[in-house]
Amino acid sequence: MNDEILSGVLLDDDCFLSMAELSRACSAHAEWVVSLVEEGILEPDGSDIRHWQFSAPALRRARTTRHLQQDLGVNLAGAALVLDLLDEIEDLRRRLARLES
Repeated sequence: MNDEILSGVLLDDDCFLSMAELSRACSAHAEWVVSLVEEGILEPDGSDIRHWQFSAPALRRARTTRHLQQDLGVNLAGAALVLDLLDEIEDLRRRLARLES
């Protein structure tokens, strides 16, 4: 039996995280977050790196990227492609749901 207790915080889409908070949530260094921004995976709010803020959807994208890298060995360019395809699938599912209702 697993006695591990999980805890966390639910974020709504209006919540923003700092670079340090996003890094901590992904168990990664700030440099990794910068590389996600450079690759176009994340788009922070704020013009200066010291003031970057990341949305809850950005946290989902970052964590998905982390899993793709750790579990499947996907590089950042590959992760960006996977994320774009997942976004497209979600968009198509929403369109289909509207057509079916």
